Amino acid sequence: MARRSSAPGKIILSGEYAVLFGKRAIAVPSAERLSVSFTPQRTGGTVVAWEGADPRWIEYAKRILLELEKASGHMHGSVVITGNLPLGKGMGSSTALVVATARCLLGHDCEAAARNVEDTVNPGHSGLDFAVIWQELPMLFQRGKKPEAMELMRDIIAGATFLDTGTPNETTPELVKWIRSREKALRSPIETIGECTERLLRAEPLKEVMRDHHRAQVALGVVPKSVQETIAAIEKHGGSAKVLGAGARTGGGGMVLVIG
Repeated sequence: MARRSSAPGKIILSGEYAVLFGKRAIAVPSAERLSVSFTPQRTGGTVVAWEGADPRWIEYAKRILLELEKASGHMHGSVVITGNLPLGKGMGSSTALVVATARCLLGHDCEAAARNVEDTVNPGHSGLDFAVIWQELPMLFQRGKKPEAMELMRDIIAGATFLDTGTPNETTPELVKWIRSREKALRSPIETIGECTERLLRAEPLKEVMRDHHRAQVALGVVPKSVQETIAAIEKHGGSAKVLGAGARTGGGGMVLVIG
């Protein structure tokens, strides 16, 4: 019989990049999800179908399957992937696909195997995406410590909207490596982003905190010029916005969270 599972993306409220350097971060699961179904067959290997997906995402899905086969043995059948989670735009799609595929093929009691796959296919990750997407709860995250569920953060983005500013030209691992290489020069924006998390924990309005967080992301160099101009226009009209996830040096900035 066919098996099916799904996983949400994630929305980082505060903490992009600063979490790599020990600062705390807050993220919530997204309403958008990726779903994976698997229909086993006796022979023929594994075939992946993902309508409308870029071929690079098909190859990424196959890589996840290969890593899972190392843990569970070779599988034969068809894998169908669907969903409305934006791909490669800062909302955790790569991790969501790992979690949804692992649960579909191995069952829900497969956290260790899923973590191993995540470590392999998303090298250098902070662990934040996995924690939020696996638990499907708002989380307070700090590297080296157990993530804390935050039920009170669930409705913090009620009424928010999302703006698609295009696909980044750089991958998240590339951007993480670039930020790490400039750690000393980026201490001030990293501290600002870390303090934004603490301000949210003190119940300061997200709309106000987001403005400072955005400026710190600009200082990191991960908000393309066109996206800066868009957010400036949003702020001029009384709103607040920030790039979600890794952002970009060039190309689109991925998804932008907008409130107000």
